[in-house]
Amino acid sequence: MWTVLTARQIFTVGLLLILPCLAMAPPAAWAALEIDITKGNVDPMPVAIPDFYGAGAAAAEQGQRMAQVITANLDRSGLFRHLDPKSFIQTPESLQARPRFADWRVLNAQALVSGKVAVENDGRLRVEFRLWDVLAGEQMTGLVYFSTPGNWRRIAHVISDAIYKRLTGEEGYFDTRVVYVAESGPRDRRVKRLAIMDQDGDGHRFLTDGSYLVLTPRFSPSRQEITYLSYYRDTPRVYLYNIDTGRQEVLGEFPGMTYAPRFSPDGNRVIMSMARGGKSNIFAMDLRTRAINQLTKGPAIDTSPCYSPDGKYVVFNSDRGGSQQLYVMKADSTGVKRISFGDGRYATPVWSPRGDLVAFTKMHKGRFFIGVMRADGSGERLLSESFLDEGPTWAPNGRVLMFFRQKPARKGKNAGRTRLWSVDLTGYNEREMITPIDASDPAWSPLSPLNR
Repeated sequence: MWTVLTARQIFTVGLLLILPCLAMAPPAAWAALEIDITKGNVDPMPVAIPDFYGAGAAAAEQGQRMAQVITANLDRSGLFRHLDPKSFIQTPESLQARPRFADWRVLNAQALVSGKVAVENDGRLRVEFRLWDVLAGEQMTGLVYFSTPGNWRRIAHVISDAIYKRLTGEEGYFDTRVVYVAESGPRDRRVKRLAIMDQDGDGHRFLTDGSYLVLTPRFSPSRQEITYLSYYRDTPRVYLYNIDTGRQEVLGEFPGMTYAPRFSPDGNRVIMSMARGGKSNIFAMDLRTRAINQLTKGPAIDTSPCYSPDGKYVVFNSDRGGSQQLYVMKADSTGVKRISFGDGRYATPVWSPRGDLVAFTKMHKGRFFIGVMRADGSGERLLSESFLDEGPTWAPNGRVLMFFRQKPARKGKNAGRTRLWSVDLTGYNEREMITPIDASDPAWSPLSPLNR
């Protein structure tokens, strides 16, 4: 069975035969592959990822690079532990027939990835991979991909997502990108440019040249499009930017705005906070008609609104109760309810793509935290803490958060340095995201349509 899709870089996906016996595997065969990723995973699943086989030096080198990318992706998730390739008994070439499962059980591997790389006569790259349940001795899934040779890295991300989904039962997040604000220059004259990279830091490029200050990029949930705020001649102006085409358009000039708007789940509206007459309230704009509807009214500072994934609710922060706290209301502005009641102040709430949690920034006793709570305010958990942690953004599977962290502006090699970090919902798997210069205000893209 073959499935042909068209999208960025003319990417084609096909399904290989999935063995009939897979459906008849006994329940015990799957138990070892079940992972509860809502709790601390102190013993990540051991996975063997040999180099993908390639006939000839060029194909073999390509296969090695792809295996390295897949290994790095799975390791960063915190759920998997790759086995040392030096311990492998079976070669990548011999794996093309069938794994000798006894050899892999000796290494305590629970899952095995095998693959093959070749170049077709028409110049296209052909990549096959299979995922094996070592304990049951059965194939779990198998796929083949065709694309241009320069697209090999993206194929590795898509394969990583397929492995992640098959072993955890949840969508992966490796075939995604992150847009952020790249910062350079002295603290009192910062140059801030939009930049974008793959979720693993590869493919980095700048989207703007730094002529104007840019802030708070936000991804559309339905398109490879962002909004961002730019100060053009000292006036806040919101732009729409299509990442794939580079096309830009002005959404409007909004005096008093400090954050770029966030998209609605269908991508047809944006919601924002604007200051008018000394009051900061929440507004929604229809992107098709440019009509603006005011949602909150009053003397309080209402800001940082974000839609729920179903578009029925909005979470925001407000000082209407005397201190900066989180509130939820219906999208028509009715039924406002406070949800944060812990010590300290709360800001920048962002609804999880799964709809189950709200991430936030918390400030308490001079420290900053990234945390999550349920939409009714229960189950608050703090996942990170530092001098300054701020601006959480969700991976599209709702299991990992990215944010930016700033060091204190004291003397030293890293004084005042600002970098991107990620943390999963356990709070144990915290990692720095490597960027060429200082970085802030990350926004995680949705999964590519090819990977849905």
